[in-house]
Amino acid sequence: MLVCIPLFIKFGFWQYNKAEQKRQLQAMFDRALATEAVELPPAFADIEAWRYRQVKVTGHYEPRYQILLDNQVEQDRVGYHVITPLKIGGTEKYVLVDRGWIAANADRNKLPPVQPPAGEQQVRGHLWLSSDKFYSLEPEAATGDGRAWQALWQNMDMAAYRRLVPAEVLPLVIRLDADSEAGGYAREWPAPSERITTHTGYAYQWFGFAAAAFLIWLFTSIKRQEKPDISNY
Repeated sequence: MLVCIPLFIKFGFWQYNKAEQKRQLQAMFDRALATEAVELPPAFADIEAWRYRQVKVTGHYEPRYQILLDNQVEQDRVGYHVITPLKIGGTEKYVLVDRGWIAANADRNKLPPVQPPAGEQQVRGHLWLSSDKFYSLEPEAATGDGRAWQALWQNMDMAAYRRLVPAEVLPLVIRLDADSEAGGYAREWPAPSERITTHTGYAYQWFGFAAAAFLIWLFTSIKRQEKPDISNY
C-alpha cells in the first residue's frame, strides 16, 4: 500500500496536469486564430509567445530539402505531411511550410509526387512548434554536400533539420491555411483539445486504482475475531 497508492496518485496528477496543459494550449490556439495574420518576423526573442500565431510571408519554395513526415493518419488512411522550405523574399532565410497531408501509395517504397508550385507564393497560416521529445532509430539525413537527401522522416526533428541544411532556417513551421492556394494538400490541423478528455479519463483511472488499493488493504487488514468458547468454563 505504501508503494502503490503514492505511485498511482502521482500518475493520476501527471495525466491531470497533461490535460491542464492541453487546456492552456487550446486557449492560446483559440486566441491566436481570432487575431489577424501578421508578417513573419526575421527573428524571435521569445518563440513560445508565437505558438499558433497567424502569420503571412512571401517567398519561393525550395524543393531540394523538402521532407515527408511518415505515418500521418487522415480519416483512417495513412499518408505523409509534406513540409517544404520557403525562401523568404528579400532575405537569405528559410521557413518550413507544412503544405498538408497526402495519401501514401500502395507500394510504400514509392513516395507520391509532391513537387511544389514554382514562382512567388503568398503563404498564410499558423505557426507550429514541433516537439523535441521523441525517440528515433532512423539514420540521419544526408547533409547538403552533394549526397542524396533523405526525404522521408519519422519525426519533425527541427534541430537536426537546421543542422543538416546549409542555410538559415527559422525554428518553426507554418501550417498552411485551408483556404490558401500556395500548393497545399489536405489540411485538417489537429486542435490541442483533442486529447483533453483522454488525459482526464486516465487521471480518474489512476485515482481509482489508488482508492481500490486502499480498500483492498483495509479489507485484508481486518480479521474477524472469533468469540471465545466459554462452554467449558
